[in-house]
Amino acid sequence: MSSENFLDGQLPRCTAIQSEALPPARSFSYSSRQDLGQTNIFEELPKATIVHVSRPDAGDISPMLLSYTIEFQYKQFKWRLLKRASQVIYLHFSLKKREIVEEFYEKQEQVKEWLQSLGVGDQTAVVEDEPDDETFPSAYDESAKNRYIPPSAALPIIRPALGRQQAIADRAKIAMQAYINHFLVNLHIANSREVCKFLEVSKLSFSQEYGPKLKEDFVMVEHLSNIQRDTADRNCLPCFWFGCCDEKWQKVWAVLKPGFLALLEDPFGTKLLDIIIFNVLPISNKDGEGCAFIANELKDHNPLRYAFSVSCGSRTIKLRTTSSSRVREWVAAINDAGQRHPEGWCHPHRFGSFAPPRGLTEDGSQAQWFVDGQAAFEAIASSIEDAQSEIFMTGWWVCPELYLRRPFSNHASSRLDALLEAKAKKGVQIYILLYKEVSIALKINSAYSKKRLLLIHENVKVLRYPDHIATGIYLWSHHEKLVIVDHRICFIGGLDLCFGRYDTNEHKVGDCPSLLWPGKDYYNPRESEPSSWEDTMRDELERQKYPRMPWHDVHCALWGPPCYDVARHFVQRWNYAKRNKAPKETRIPLLMPQNYMVIPRYMGRSPEIGIDREKVTINSNNFIRQDYFFSQSPSQDIPLLVPQEALLNASNDDKKLNGLDMSYNFLNKPNGVFRSLSSSLRKTKVEPLAPDMQMKGFVDDMDLQNEMDVDVPKTDKWWETQEQGYQFVPGDEIGQVGPRISCHCQVVRSVSQWSAGTSGTEESIHSAYCSLIDRAEHFIYIENQFFLSGLSGDEFIQNRVSEALYRRIIRAHKEQRCFRVIIVLPLIPGFQGGLDDGGAATVRAIMHWQYRTICRGKNSILHNLRDLLGPKTDDYISFYGLRSYGRLFDGGPVATSQVYVHSKLMIIDDRAAVIGSSNINDRSLLGSRDSEIGVLIEDRECLQSSMNGLPWLAGKFTLSLRLSLWAEHLGLHAEKVNQIADPIADTTYKDQWLETAKKNTAIYQDVFGCIPNDLLCTRAALRQSMSYWKEKLGGQVSIDLGIAPQKLESYQNGETKFIDPMEKLKCVRGHLVSFPLEFMREEDLRPVFNEGEFYASPQVFH
Repeated sequence: MSSENFLDGQLPRCTAIQSEALPPARSFSYSSRQDLGQTNIFEELPKATIVHVSRPDAGDISPMLLSYTIEFQYKQFKWRLLKRASQVIYLHFSLKKREIVEEFYEKQEQVKEWLQSLGVGDQTAVVEDEPDDETFPSAYDESAKNRYIPPSAALPIIRPALGRQQAIADRAKIAMQAYINHFLVNLHIANSREVCKFLEVSKLSFSQEYGPKLKEDFVMVEHLSNIQRDTADRNCLPCFWFGCCDEKWQKVWAVLKPGFLALLEDPFGTKLLDIIIFNVLPISNKDGEGCAFIANELKDHNPLRYAFSVSCGSRTIKLRTTSSSRVREWVAAINDAGQRHPEGWCHPHRFGSFAPPRGLTEDGSQAQWFVDGQAAFEAIASSIEDAQSEIFMTGWWVCPELYLRRPFSNHASSRLDALLEAKAKKGVQIYILLYKEVSIALKINSAYSKKRLLLIHENVKVLRYPDHIATGIYLWSHHEKLVIVDHRICFIGGLDLCFGRYDTNEHKVGDCPSLLWPGKDYYNPRESEPSSWEDTMRDELERQKYPRMPWHDVHCALWGPPCYDVARHFVQRWNYAKRNKAPKETRIPLLMPQNYMVIPRYMGRSPEIGIDREKVTINSNNFIRQDYFFSQSPSQDIPLLVPQEALLNASNDDKKLNGLDMSYNFLNKPNGVFRSLSSSLRKTKVEPLAPDMQMKGFVDDMDLQNEMDVDVPKTDKWWETQEQGYQFVPGDEIGQVGPRISCHCQVVRSVSQWSAGTSGTEESIHSAYCSLIDRAEHFIYIENQFFLSGLSGDEFIQNRVSEALYRRIIRAHKEQRCFRVIIVLPLIPGFQGGLDDGGAATVRAIMHWQYRTICRGKNSILHNLRDLLGPKTDDYISFYGLRSYGRLFDGGPVATSQVYVHSKLMIIDDRAAVIGSSNINDRSLLGSRDSEIGVLIEDRECLQSSMNGLPWLAGKFTLSLRLSLWAEHLGLHAEKVNQIADPIADTTYKDQWLETAKKNTAIYQDVFGCIPNDLLCTRAALRQSMSYWKEKLGGQVSIDLGIAPQKLESYQNGETKFIDPMEKLKCVRGHLVSFPLEFMREEDLRPVFNEGEFYASPQVFH
């Protein structure tokens, strides 16, 4: 079968495949009577054109040997079929048989009704009026007309023809066209099973959300033992000798789409029996070229068996068909669909990712950032409320009782389980993937979450994975945080939908009485982890004594093709978990990924955005660990995309301040830069998706004249329009929402066989991090929960983010160029236990590996840089944390806590950003351990800014995100945001960033003596400090010394004065503090033999 085409059309939202409830068939044995209960495939008549006529031997005049290439078109879909004359004649006899049987059946029904009208026979039907004599004949005539095909219609096809070869072909073409027109001018006949099988169509053929129509037909499969077979269709005559109809083999309808091969129970239904989703295949030879095939022909000793296999990821299925030619057709079609370069899903893309870069043309790729939980949770809640078809959700931890809007007492309907219940009752299908934790190590109680979620409604399906004993996976987790609604919008980043994550940019440490954080949502894992999550409204911490741990995070929303790529990842994971956890559970369905065509990776293959496929190497440990930065590395051919469009008029110099173009509306509003950001994004209109023009030249006979007419649903959400006058971000809480703008986007992830069923390990997040660092021109800004990485030659830690930073800084020093690396981390790991407690070995172990990465020992980046650069090292790289303070209640004690940095963010040169779930450690980056997902966003729209005092085109998305973060960390008001527009100038880096961190750190040390700090280098000093503060405070201390005395002593002019600690804390600006590099420097923090962590693999901690 030749290439078939898909003319782009409207993309429906629905993806979930559900069985259709068919009306009960009438009691008649002939199979075609089921057509009366089935829904039609064709809503309008398809068109057919005979393109070509051929025969195997030019000298053979037998018309039965002719083959016809027929092109069909239905709505936006085109496909071609190669049919022999014998197949057409078989169709003709099938239609005549159908006509005869239906005629007999209708006459039987007429006689029955006539007898009933006379009072003879079955008396259940009472006829009140005398029937019209003409009723039955007219109905019969209409019915007969619906199925009538003249008996002689097929004669011209089989009539011998003499003459020149071209004349014979022309006459045969005319005869075949005339015959096909007999059943393609009648919708009733076109929707019959006989014709639909001949046309190779099914209910999925013209579902636009799954892509173009490719090959379809009946095949036999062995592994689907749950299909009930008709006892009358058990065996054929040759089975006695050959056993060709083994009862283990089942007849199914196979549907090939660009991204998958689906097996349906029936072409007229949508019950999905199995699916093979195409994914990146491993390299097939030692030279690193070529990849394995998806489909391969199989040889069988039985001459009546024609089989082929389909393999992708960890699965292989075996299928049979009726002839060797059909086997070859299937093998060619499947390999072409999945592996046609470069748009096939089986080819690796930039960074070795399964997903291609999106947004290279106007394809609708858009992104929007959210800082901290308040803004992200509001957007997620609004999207769930707007769901029409389905919701996908996965997380490391999901709490059904989480309120997505606060104050919670005013938003009872915003509780996650309530939101899901409201949508499930309206028919929205909800699929939730939970990480199944090792209960003795983690207390997130996913079993309770699953139980609560399943009680919501039957439309909520939940899976927990992995099964630790069955899979042998105990150390690794599913760490993605995703919400995908209707394939229209997805949310990706660091925020789980669980307790403790909701926060504002104020990062309050207290909430008494409870307004924002009810019950166990008032959360501080440093103090205590709840032993049970079932009574969620009961407080775990005493609010009058202990601060909560504020939570800083970054999340992102995606629209367009990147959203489809994220959904594809979810579907892969869901199906893999379903097969392993609930293979025979009919309530848990398999899912099919909606299709957005894989585009040619780099349009035009220009130097700016080009890469040679021959240089792509994936899943090579040597490449990632050792050869990454050599010239042979494929990453050297992968550019950081530079913004090309300067959307603002830069001619008005009076509108620029310190290099920042103030003409852009989100930077020149008097009531706040970041509130204006929210306003600007509300003005953004939803633009229709553009045609998938990247496919031009790669799909045969693509009719691009018929452009895609995609209707994007109109919305009135706060991040899309302004006309409603609704403002989500209050005036006193600014800087949490970014503009929704068009970007270059590429989804990257960490997965392997255990986590997603892939055939190889994908570590595209790791590759993206290293490549972006290597190509950074001026500065790198990182926020992450962990920073555990290794330099070249490190035998323990394998990821090379630290090595990439080290090499980039050395290069900048050699070139004598200003280059900054700023890294913001948690001050202390967010696990329970005081640093000197016996039960805090995990905390100490993580600190050991993190300090080993940063500043201690020959494998640390600062140690190696200082050997070469000396004191200048601090001009290139520095580390920071975040801290907040406040009263626990009115008149109560003043408390402080670290602001737990949980974001997984890297910003490069104000032009590119990576946002996702991945930490900087081996667990997240190697691919074979925790599963992760993220997105690389490269700006297309630009702003005039500055870099080290020189003009610089900064990306709108990335610049606005950095300004929001830095303004929050530095405590800057909107009118002063221009002071940090240039990220590496001394006026920003030294006068603002360094100075603020030093002053804040000193104030917190004077008021609280909080832990960690640079004065405590030994555990003995730590114990002494704890004893001093306990005595001073009368025993009321938090685990990290976060409670201030009621009065502070100060000495001025020889006199002792007592002041309120809040007076001194008023000098704190923002939340930025220095990272304590000297803390516990004289201690070995690794677990000792009498601690359980001593016997755990070190890989658990890094």
